[in-house]
Amino acid sequence: MHLTAIITLSLVLFLVGFVSLLYFLANDMSRYMRENITMSIVLTDSADVAYVQSIEKLLTDGGYAKELKYISKDDALKEHIAAMGEDPAAFLGFNPLLASIEVKLNPQYANTENVTVIEQKLKHFSKIDKVAYQKDAMDLVNANINRIGIMLAVVGLILCFVSIVLINSTIRLMIYADRFLIKSMRLVGATSWFIRKPYIGRSMLDGFIAALLAIFYLAAFVYYLQLNFELNIVHNQPITLAIVAGVVAGAGVVLTAILAFFAVGRYLKMKSDKMYLV
Repeated sequence: MHLTAIITLSLVLFLVGFVSLLYFLANDMSRYMRENITMSIVLTDSADVAYVQSIEKLLTDGGYAKELKYISKDDALKEHIAAMGEDPAAFLGFNPLLASIEVKLNPQYANTENVTVIEQKLKHFSKIDKVAYQKDAMDLVNANINRIGIMLAVVGLILCFVSIVLINSTIRLMIYADRFLIKSMRLVGATSWFIRKPYIGRSMLDGFIAALLAIFYLAAFVYYLQLNFELNIVHNQPITLAIVAGVVAGAGVVLTAILAFFAVGRYLKMKSDKMYLV
């Protein structure tokens, strides 16, 4: 019975860990996508190094920018030649491109509302030619991230509810066989905590063993993803994996302890004649 219960618990905890892993990976992915949304601040020819540094100071001190990169006129020309294969300075006689600051925003500012606020602050700098960013792409990324977040939250709540029900049923089946023993101990004067303690301890141990098995299943699943889809999750998100393992272990120990507490309490309160009917 204990072996069956542990295997059942491990499969349920695997579901909990799987949803947790999806949630954290989705958060990491959304952060990555937001951090790679770029805003380009195009400067006039009269902007010198000190002027550029004052703009960069505004962006960094305000916490708007995760990464800044200054691209001079010469660098912009080299990038244009590499991308387009032609040199506009060769037939114009001068470099028509302007220097710019490429800004990768912090995730919390990578949305249209906050970019508008940043644009308003940059209007105080007269030597900025224009501020360019992909508004449609930014809105699409944020809309998709919000949609995925809602879907994961709904699926997570459903699976958590199902997991609690299944764990509760498994623990109740384990304690069901001892219902008459529990009642006998109660009749001879044993306290509620004295009766509950061994069942809670045993359930917590079963939950911990089941959590270890569930973590092993998750590790095998992550290894499969890396092997077949080249997703380097272990090296890119080691903290995420550690948090998921902690969630699974915590759920296995804490949930089993709580549910065992109430499962034993059910038989403590039940009359002897009704035990034959359950």
